[in-house]
Amino acid sequence: MDIEALKSAHPDHWKKAAAIRALTLDAVHAANSGHSGMPMGMADVATVLYEKHLKFDAAHPEWPDRDRFILSAGHGSMLLYSLLYLVGDAEITLEEIRNFRQLGAKTAGHPENFLAKAIETTTGPLGQGLANSVGFAMAEENQRARFGAKLVDHHTYVIAGDGCLMEGVSHEAIGLAGRQRLSKLIVFWDNNNITIDGKVELSDRTDQVGRFTAAGWHVQEIDGHDPEAIDAAIAMAKASDQPSMIACKTHIALGHAAQDTSKGHGALTDEDQMAAAKQAYGWTTGPFEVPADIKSAWEAIGRRGAEEREAWEARMASASGGKQREFARQLAGEAPKKLSATIKALKKQITDERPKVATRKSSEMVLEVLNPIMPETLGGSADLTGSNNTLTGDLGVFDVDSRDGRYVYYGIREHGMAAAMNGMALHGGVRPYGGTFMCFTDYARPAMRLSALMQQPVVYVMTHDSIGLGEDGPTHQPVEHLAISRATPNTLVFRPADTVETAEAWEIALTQDTMPSVLSLTRQGLPTVRLEHKNKNMVAQGGYVLADAEGKREAILIATGSEVAIAMEARQTLQEEGIGVRVVSMPCMELFAAQDEGYRKRILPGGPVRVGLEAGVRAAGWDRWLLGERGREAKAGFIGMSSFGASAPAGELYQHFGITAEATVALVKELLA
Repeated sequence: MDIEALKSAHPDHWKKAAAIRALTLDAVHAANSGHSGMPMGMADVATVLYEKHLKFDAAHPEWPDRDRFILSAGHGSMLLYSLLYLVGDAEITLEEIRNFRQLGAKTAGHPENFLAKAIETTTGPLGQGLANSVGFAMAEENQRARFGAKLVDHHTYVIAGDGCLMEGVSHEAIGLAGRQRLSKLIVFWDNNNITIDGKVELSDRTDQVGRFTAAGWHVQEIDGHDPEAIDAAIAMAKASDQPSMIACKTHIALGHAAQDTSKGHGALTDEDQMAAAKQAYGWTTGPFEVPADIKSAWEAIGRRGAEEREAWEARMASASGGKQREFARQLAGEAPKKLSATIKALKKQITDERPKVATRKSSEMVLEVLNPIMPETLGGSADLTGSNNTLTGDLGVFDVDSRDGRYVYYGIREHGMAAAMNGMALHGGVRPYGGTFMCFTDYARPAMRLSALMQQPVVYVMTHDSIGLGEDGPTHQPVEHLAISRATPNTLVFRPADTVETAEAWEIALTQDTMPSVLSLTRQGLPTVRLEHKNKNMVAQGGYVLADAEGKREAILIATGSEVAIAMEARQTLQEEGIGVRVVSMPCMELFAAQDEGYRKRILPGGPVRVGLEAGVRAAGWDRWLLGERGREAKAGFIGMSSFGASAPAGELYQHFGITAEATVALVKELLA
């Protein structure tokens, strides 16, 4: 690579791109850790994108109609931080650049969306940003269809590396984007042919250009260091009616001794080699110093979108008051005022009618009354629509010719679905929910974890939640998945016992703004256990007394979901034998833990023996409530699973594994003996 030729052919561009490279070298050197090579290799692409194409205003990073820029190759975070500092972002200051990767800094090792407004999504787990971008683009299409192009009309740009494209989630994302013809999505592939272990061909021979083409993308191949070629390619991509991939042939760690080597991927901290690289760039200032003329040029780029933002604000101001209010409400993630009354009315109907239905059907019943009053919901399923009960009649299908449709057929893409829903939530203006079998949270797990980390209120509708699904057998019967979900920080896990609890769980999920929700729902029919109507949302307390002891309280049965009815049956038997039993329904352990200690002690007082009932494995979350919060407050036992399931009708499986009222009665008597 002839750097002198690049410098002489495009001197102004070169200086701006060199600022990114120099800041990256300085920050990684100061931290003594990080990834220098990717920012140095993709600096030219990023410079052209920001200078000539990206619609943004650095002074207003949350402008709703801005273009979104996603750094899927999040290890190269100094590319993003350098750009934000250079354009004048108020949060990513020079001091933050100096504190790269230090405790409390906004410039974390990988970009974190909650640390700075201009960071669109958390990236680092490779492929996630690319998959998020599909959700960003889908949300933009849906919002544009509902509010009009005068208010919503922007692109989503992504930088993805070789690693992003090797990850399996990329296949799901690329296929979904191609099928949906998301023409506002443009991906730059940093084609540097280097991974940590060495050259890409050590582990992969995929024709990425052919792969994207086969999936229905518009594809171009360019020199990723030629600003004119980059500019022309972006213009062509924006004119396409397909999602676009621009294959940018680049040199990792351009201009450094580690250029085009696996060493260039990581932290380049050798001082002599740094000095030589800066000399090659023509960069003569000291560490963290950007010449005033270059910084001024970058800040002008940061102001370039101000006029367009002001024009957008004028268009918004000229819209009807109702449209303005609805746009703002949906963007803020605020539930409509009708939500509470709608849920209460459904609860009253259910307590009157007392149906016996699977909670997956209960969920559908709730969605049938919620979707009409929440036009921002965007539902879907990973090829299990009829099983997850996620489609209601009013939604319409989101498709190429019906962007106002609100139901997505994701195909068999659990991971891609979850990651896309993260992108939708991050984009704002839509409330995504999506379904699959509870067992297949395994396929969606990386994106579900990121929902929690990124504080995004995505709703996961996970049905067929236990051995109660029956004959499909242990491959499909979740036993450890509730424990895994509950072990994930900042996640609400709901396992409702009937339609009333399901309605209350949905109300909570749709009023969250910083936590995802997992709804664990049954295949088998369950009786209504909430027989007395209450306006109060009892699930919001996490756990509550469903039926109290008659006479002296000797035992407390704590149950979730389908096992609440079993607990009630066991209670009746024990009461008939003179043993007083309280039944506590605990649909959400996280919300119960969030209650004050006084409430928790009133629900679970010391003294009586305790038995937990759940058709899953006993885990640490259960022990807190069974043994007492100090671990010594009660004799306790557990009715549940300690192995994988089996293939048989659900009723036979419950008998076989001892999850029955009879087994519960026997355990209580044993503990009392």
